[in-house]
Amino acid sequence: MGLFEVTGGKKLKGEITPQGAKNEALQVISAVLLSAEKITIHNIPDIIDVNLQIELLEGLGVAVERINRHTCIFDAANINIDYLASPVFRKMTGRLRGSVMLAGPMLARFKRAYVPKPGGDKIGRRRLDTHIIGFQKLGAEFAYDDDASFFLLKTLQLKGTDMLLDEPSVTGTANIIMAAVMATGTTTIYNAACEPYIQQLCKMLSSMGAKISGIASNMIVIEGVRELHGTTHTILPDMIEVGSFIGLAAMTQSDILIKNAGINHLGIIPEKFQQLGIQMNFIGDDIHIPEQEIYEAQTFLDGSVLTISDHPWPGFTPDLLSIVLVVATQAKGSVLIHQKMFESRLFFVDKIIEMGAHIVLCDPHRAVVIGIERKYQLKGIQMSSPDIRAGVALLIAALSAEGKSVIQNIEQIDRGYQNIDERLRQLGARIVRQ
Repeated sequence: MGLFEVTGGKKLKGEITPQGAKNEALQVISAVLLSAEKITIHNIPDIIDVNLQIELLEGLGVAVERINRHTCIFDAANINIDYLASPVFRKMTGRLRGSVMLAGPMLARFKRAYVPKPGGDKIGRRRLDTHIIGFQKLGAEFAYDDDASFFLLKTLQLKGTDMLLDEPSVTGTANIIMAAVMATGTTTIYNAACEPYIQQLCKMLSSMGAKISGIASNMIVIEGVRELHGTTHTILPDMIEVGSFIGLAAMTQSDILIKNAGINHLGIIPEKFQQLGIQMNFIGDDIHIPEQEIYEAQTFLDGSVLTISDHPWPGFTPDLLSIVLVVATQAKGSVLIHQKMFESRLFFVDKIIEMGAHIVLCDPHRAVVIGIERKYQLKGIQMSSPDIRAGVALLIAALSAEGKSVIQNIEQIDRGYQNIDERLRQLGARIVRQ
């Protein structure tokens, strides 16, 4: 198990470029299974979760030509469907929630799929109902193998239908879209997720010959086609990294330029950090966060305490609430953080309190942060990363803290952030991997 030794309290300076979006990558890489022709994908993040997904495809028989660490050519002409039922596949998928994204493409093209119990983050319940119910409405049958902890899905032919999703699940929406693009007839998905990741997936599928309308809305209409073709696709900058770097700059009183931030696809993210009083300048597609001594959290018009909560797109992503919570600890004023979508994502707060922050954890979903207005620094401690986003929030806290911190279980951080220690050292951070 690796760890980071972080010596905090140093202001950082320089430029940093966000990696390709992890969540988009897991979807579009899975979509290569829909075509027997070559597909080239650029700006792939070089992180554990995405590399595991590529390994899964190779196990299935997908030929992968890695031009460099961020560009791959995929050829899914010859697929070994039986690999899905192998012990090796079961073991690998248990480590990666993104493996569920293979089900839609496999059902569409090969009429059979295996769906494992979710792996990945320990941030609360991650149910598969939306996926399974969507596949059933398209005409798939499923059975659960209790011994192997797998769902077996099969169909003679998927058929288009109208469906109302029980929740706007991003992975559920993506999986159902990939299943529906080669179904007979027309499929209408209402209450669909409309995150930029979904928009990008739809644009890629459209370039492969899919007929999709309603992109960027919560009602997606898909007219099934017989086959899809090859294409070239470029993944967006990771908006979660962009938000993380904004929070890092504010907490460490640093002057940082985020290059190629994909500003048009960030939605409400910059505004939420501005509500905390963080200054930023938009220069083309770059974001400049100047060194700032004090930032003051806004209040609502009636004078009540600022509340920042997560919500499906175009609301604020839950992946950045951990970062916002840490940044709020040094603000002037108080903030209520309300994590609605996952029940265990605030359980890292005890470590931030141990570092000296003033936080009241109300319940598994809500925490009140009383900003200490830089009257003193947080202090370094030993801690462990519980999940990807909380891990980076702890890393940001450590970089702002006085003294040395040790962060264990950094494999969680590596799952979502490529070479984060090296990139931060280029800004002047004192961080050592062991």
